[in-house]
Amino acid sequence: MPLLAGFATSLSLIVAIGAQNAFVLRQGLRREHVLPVVLTCALSDALLISGGIAGLGALLTSSPAALSIAKYGGAAFLFAYAVVAARRAFHPESMSPADHAPAALRSVVLTCLGFTYLNPHVYLDTVVLLGSLANQRGTDGRWLYGLGAVAASFGWFFALGYLARKLGPVFARPRAWQFLDGTIALIMATLATWMVVPS
Repeated sequence: MPLLAGFATSLSLIVAIGAQNAFVLRQGLRREHVLPVVLTCALSDALLISGGIAGLGALLTSSPAALSIAKYGGAAFLFAYAVVAARRAFHPESMSPADHAPAALRSVVLTCLGFTYLNPHVYLDTVVLLGSLANQRGTDGRWLYGLGAVAASFGWFFALGYLARKLGPVFARPRAWQFLDGTIALIMATLATWMVVPS
């Protein structure tokens, strides 16, 4: 069934921990602008998946320059965020909820958009791969496949953002934030390196 196939394929692509998921997890733990963050991620996926089904994937694969711009821009963005996370890891006391002022909504959403649209793998997964798989389902099945993929995205990001709150007692200690931010810095730096180093 196209709907279930789209759901399963999309879920398998987005569950792996990456820059975007790490950011959503952190916002969920902070209980800071969670709804705008998860909506930004899920609606962006819906837009990209729809674009892939409509034929944007073929356009992207025929334009290596566009993917190169996304690759190097995304790598620079991830390196910069890795530095920010590393600095937080060295000063975990600043992550105490009592001492840390909430980030501005605009700043959080812009950062979320950066993790979404400056990552070339997002385009390869959603626009190219999911778009291609959906179009193999024919005229009648491709949008059902896309609907399943979008449903998986919404379900995942809302679960990640809101269920992270259950870990709140663990992250009441600065040391836990230090571990999380150190891990995020490592993930961001690794992903950025993979983007620019030829395989």
